[in-house]
Amino acid sequence: MASRQAPCYLWLLGVILLMDASARPANHSSARERAGLREENEILPPDHLNGVKLEMDGHLNKDFHQEVFLGKDTDGFEEDAEPRKSRRKLMVIFSKVDVNADRRISPKEMQHWIMQKTAEHFQEAVEESRAHFRAVDPDGDGRVSWDEYKVKFLASKGHNERELAEKMRSNEELKVDEETQEVLENLKDRWYQADNPPSDLLLTEDEFLSFLHPEHSRGMLKFMVKEIVRDLDQDGDKQLSLPEFISLPVGTVENQRGQDVDDNWVRDRKKEFEELIDANHDGIVTMAELEDYMDPMNEYNALNEAKQMIAIADENQNQHLEPEEVLKYSEFFTGSKLMDYARNVHEEF
Repeated sequence: MASRQAPCYLWLLGVILLMDASARPANHSSARERAGLREENEILPPDHLNGVKLEMDGHLNKDFHQEVFLGKDTDGFEEDAEPRKSRRKLMVIFSKVDVNADRRISPKEMQHWIMQKTAEHFQEAVEESRAHFRAVDPDGDGRVSWDEYKVKFLASKGHNERELAEKMRSNEELKVDEETQEVLENLKDRWYQADNPPSDLLLTEDEFLSFLHPEHSRGMLKFMVKEIVRDLDQDGDKQLSLPEFISLPVGTVENQRGQDVDDNWVRDRKKEFEELIDANHDGIVTMAELEDYMDPMNEYNALNEAKQMIAIADENQNQHLEPEEVLKYSEFFTGSKLMDYARNVHEEF
């Protein structure tokens, strides 16, 4: 009897999974989905930058708080991780943040920790960029031309690399689809911006790092901000109003669950705009304000983030975090829900 019912269960599971997928509106990809896309197109500048508040496309980085609390130390907080081990690991992290060992995390201690974890992400980006630079520098001369990069990029899209190189040497026109051509034009703009004067369209390893990771260069950070404002600015005044910033992403919502996700998306962006980005609270975000907000090494912003993170879990309103509070709000800090926080805190700490 059980064997006859199994296909029905599998069919029902498939329907549920399809419904779940349709409930997600466009541009709400998870960190794991983004990581998969990055592996497929390693030499394409990533949309998601660890430790940076906005994605390249202007969407909020939903994993930001976990990235600046855990750094690269994310192992042990997966959905299938053993809860006791996860709680113990979280308390180990708590002890590292709690520098004066008073069993409380202050805003200054959290600020220092955020800066430390952000520096870890910076180093990780340097190492990734170095590997990608070697991949697109075939002659190993320490400089990559736009044409060399273009060949590698199109090859990653399925074009024949040898044929591409031959056509470019003979100045033949490359036939690519309209979407790919648009991406190439945007990438070339970024390439020009990363190319420090005198401009020669040749990028060194440091310049290539700025191309892939604009958070490493003040000039490229400005360029990234301009692109975000350009994409979100509806009236052309080169600044952002609240309605412009909270406008829903392109895409249709097919059911109530999808609508709920979009409602949360608007609510989160409204809070971020009013509490953190709009520094003078005049209802308008200038490029300068957005640039300060986006700068991952801005110590003032790190302190504001520290205070906000503490406020999320500070149930006793003492402006500090205690072990019980961190465990209770573990999903905010680690992405994992750890149950029995009150009963287990003394066992793990």
